[in-house]
Amino acid sequence: MGVFEIRLPDVGEGVAEAELIEWHVKLGDMVREDDILAAVMTDKAAVEVPSSADGKVLELGGEIGAMIPVGGVLLRLEVEGAGNAAAPDPGAAKSAPAAAPEPEQGAETGPERGPEPVPAPAPAAKKAGHRLPPPEGAKPLAAPSVRARARAEGVNLRQVPGSGPAGRISHEDLDNWIASGGIKQGSVTRGRNTGVEEIRVVGMRRKIAEKMALAKRQIPHITIVEEVEMGALEDLRAALNKKHEGQRPKLTLLPFLLRAIVEAVREQPGLNARFDDEEGVIHRHGGVHAGIATQTEQGLTVPVVHHAEAGSLWDNAAEIQRLAEAARDGSIKREELSGGTITITSLGPLGAIATTPIVNYPEVAIVGVNKMQIRPVWDGQQFRPRKMMNLSCSFDHRVVDGWDAAVFVQKLKSLLETPAMLFVEG
Repeated sequence: MGVFEIRLPDVGEGVAEAELIEWHVKLGDMVREDDILAAVMTDKAAVEVPSSADGKVLELGGEIGAMIPVGGVLLRLEVEGAGNAAAPDPGAAKSAPAAAPEPEQGAETGPERGPEPVPAPAPAAKKAGHRLPPPEGAKPLAAPSVRARARAEGVNLRQVPGSGPAGRISHEDLDNWIASGGIKQGSVTRGRNTGVEEIRVVGMRRKIAEKMALAKRQIPHITIVEEVEMGALEDLRAALNKKHEGQRPKLTLLPFLLRAIVEAVREQPGLNARFDDEEGVIHRHGGVHAGIATQTEQGLTVPVVHHAEAGSLWDNAAEIQRLAEAARDGSIKREELSGGTITITSLGPLGAIATTPIVNYPEVAIVGVNKMQIRPVWDGQQFRPRKMMNLSCSFDHRVVDGWDAAVFVQKLKSLLETPAMLFVEG
């Protein structure tokens, strides 16, 4: 028998190291060539690393959250043959969804050196296609979506046998457990829940945390909230969607708001900019590269609509939809997540009356969309019901004065309240 080393391959141009965010195997597992061993995360994307040999896992190369250099040992396998070997194919990594699942809550935190190999599951468990439930006290392995469903169903995942690598619990395992009459929690009595779950802040969640902390630490924010009457725009949007139903992309509010931003920054180019605070240089951009904050299962991502000024209303609507779908299904490209000059953020129907969005560093402005609702509005003679929405816009007060911020917000308000002006040239 010999030892075969699986090393971290080159996972992208200019990437020197990657963060270990998930193990798909544990000590003692038998793996085959092309089985996925682990997932690692670079600055923008997650990558799954496959095995390049058959063998038994002897040693794991780090704990969840560890930084592993390109070429560093990821794990060691016991293989047939003699002598030490290293994985021969440095390009064997397979790209995973850009917003790859963040490390499972309760995922294994890595091995101690020299433990005994884990014994194979009992024959009865193999025959049934499941492994035994984790030992008492062990944290079950499951994807975030499985955990969320288990909470909704009242199922204790510690009691559910998992059929995946390292005893991972899948939706199918959860289906089988519920169908077999598994015990649901909280259906009979209510008691004190003294459990404490430790969740490592790694992967996508760590990237988000670092970016938000940087933005809040570096940027002195000023936020302006303005009320906008949306009746005329909503009527126009409904009419356009009805006219072009099935022929053109469905229009949401975002393409109209993007069109308004394009018009507004023509008069105030200082808000369509990036501030290099280390060099003390503001980069004003001619093209409007609008980031669209998008929530995914793995966390917040900001795909960018490049050159929004060159696209029609429907062009931008189609691009927003394409980028959102790519972000959620993991097919988005690295270059589609970078280069933004101004950002739009919206909580959709969950939006509040007002928010205080954080500027997407190193940009200098962000436009926040709040929920639309019918409110009584005084027209000079009486209160009338109007469809209203608040815009919450934040700015980097180091380079954007309060007056300029207010002028920008008022321009957006006038364009949205008189949507015909969005289509007038000059």
